Amino acid sequence: MIVSAWYSYIVLRETVVRKWPYIGPAIYRFLWHCINTMGNSCISKDHRRRTLEHGGTTASGGNGSGGGRYSETDYPSSHSTPTNHNSEQSGQSLNENRQARAQVTPLYMLASRDMAAAQPTFTSDISHVNSSDDEETEHVNQLMLRTLQVIRTLVDNEQEPPYAMLRLHEIAETENGWSKVVQAMIRVIPMDDPLGPAVITLLIDECPLPTMETVQRLYKALGISAHLASEAKCKPQRHRNIAAVLGCIAEKLAGPKSVSLLVPEIIEYLFSLLASKVNPQITLYALIALEKFSQTSENKLTIKKAGIAEKLVPLAQWAESSDLDHRQVGFCARWCLDNVFFVQGRSLTYETIDLDGLNAMLNDNDVSEYLKISPNGLEARSDVLSFESVRCTFCVDEGVWYYEVRVITNGVMQIGWATKNSKFLNHEGFGIGDDEYSFSYDGCRQLYWYNAKSRTHRHPPWKSGDIVGFLLDLDKKYMAFSLNGNILPPESEVFASAQTGFFAAASFMSFQQCEFNFGLTPFKYPPAGPFRTFNEYAKLTAEEKKILPRHKKMELIHQMSISETACSLCFDKEASVTFRPCGHGGFCPDCAIQLEQCPLCRTIIMQRLRSDSSTIGVEPGSTSNPNNNAVSVEETEEELEEEDS
Repeated sequence: MIVSAWYSYIVLRETVVRKWPYIGPAIYRFLWHCINTMGNSCISKDHRRRTLEHGGTTASGGNGSGGGRYSETDYPSSHSTPTNHNSEQSGQSLNENRQARAQVTPLYMLASRDMAAAQPTFTSDISHVNSSDDEETEHVNQLMLRTLQVIRTLVDNEQEPPYAMLRLHEIAETENGWSKVVQAMIRVIPMDDPLGPAVITLLIDECPLPTMETVQRLYKALGISAHLASEAKCKPQRHRNIAAVLGCIAEKLAGPKSVSLLVPEIIEYLFSLLASKVNPQITLYALIALEKFSQTSENKLTIKKAGIAEKLVPLAQWAESSDLDHRQVGFCARWCLDNVFFVQGRSLTYETIDLDGLNAMLNDNDVSEYLKISPNGLEARSDVLSFESVRCTFCVDEGVWYYEVRVITNGVMQIGWATKNSKFLNHEGFGIGDDEYSFSYDGCRQLYWYNAKSRTHRHPPWKSGDIVGFLLDLDKKYMAFSLNGNILPPESEVFASAQTGFFAAASFMSFQQCEFNFGLTPFKYPPAGPFRTFNEYAKLTAEEKKILPRHKKMELIHQMSISETACSLCFDKEASVTFRPCGHGGFCPDCAIQLEQCPLCRTIIMQRLRSDSSTIGVEPGSTSNPNNNAVSVEETEEELEEEDS
């Protein structure tokens, strides 16, 4: 049997490797399994197997985010220990066998090495492989579909990506391979998958940076032109995906390279998708692609000269549409007119919108940097890869409170409650529900999130147009969540870390949007029993209600006058404190007392000296030291240990 297996191995080296380079490893592993199960008379078996776990945030959330896991049974390594099925007298012989086997490379590893030699390295061109283009294309297509299938199970920032995604990354390490992966995205990612465009963004971001020549060859392979846009009506999936890919490439290569990539054919193609009566999803991603290209000032000027503003003005009228696809287009068109492509003589939306009766809204000053907020402060959207978060303007400490969210897009969002201590780490993929001070509901992946850990709930996946209700009872210490009036059992985990100071809050994955109702309009599914609304109890001044466009915010920042002696952290109070032993200064007493390490050199702060040579310090459990005594780190740690005991 060994001779037969070895003969098969030799034959496979010469035939299978050449014809089907990606099938060989599976056959080699099968041969290894056959030999491994022959019994101790041939080779001593090792019944132990190592399990590799894959899947299981961003989504995060996340951010962005346990969910389903799958495992693959690995094969024994050369250091595996055989099981002793013989008597004790054979122990010495088995030990000798073990030592001998430790120096022998198993067959499956030899197979892998031969396969590595037969396959091209990922620094060479994949087209050199002797296999048909149809087989290669189908292989990449299947990897793409598998990635799309398992991507929603990636709910832990520390877990390894699934095999299919890793394999796509490997293929994309060549210029020709990168093009094959991108074209597979365009071919197979369906219109109706809520994570489709997010997967395109994620894969392009994770793959190696393409060269200019590679992108230009992709343009040529796709045949991008105004004429190509004429087939968008009959092939909506293809053109939605092309527009999404162009936007991702523009963002990844922002800068001088992006200027070279914005050729006239790209502008004509994207403009044609804006002008023609096609699926609104195609129009949406064409608009987002133009916005991404305009991140480079030269491109922005080129797009404006081409007449983008005239095309956006009619699209912006869809911002309040009851058709949710049109509503997304209108939201993005209006945002671009207010923030990117200004029209001479057009008033900015925040200057004309009626905000009477609005007392609670999303806080434009308590938001991660890339989230888009509507001029009325009740609608938010993210079109970037990072996990963007925002809190409401109103904080609650006691009583029963309720608000609702209308789901505009049915992808990954984590919506719920958070205190001021909850951190927005958008680039790390952490959002609402990813620390001990917040709790969130994820309707796409059917998960609850608390302290960066997830568990399933019984609601079906949410759909566009669904209404999610959020009830907070601070008297009885519980939260409850409902989907279209179907309420789930109460949750109370977060109250172990936080008792008061809760805000409505949400985090958004790429291309997600929702609308909040804090009580300005009647609720669709109000809870039974008495409750309060934010809009009833909150108050906002006219200035606090303004959601300023980004260029207006920059103008205000430039107009600010900061004293040369202002604190380096808050820029408000005068800097009068120096740290010992490092000697760095430039901080006010309020900021200095909150620091344990010098922010400039990371040295432990042993003493805080005022400009008048007096000292300040921090005592455990307080924010000030009435005796103005310096407190050493060692003393503080000892007192904290006594408090804990």
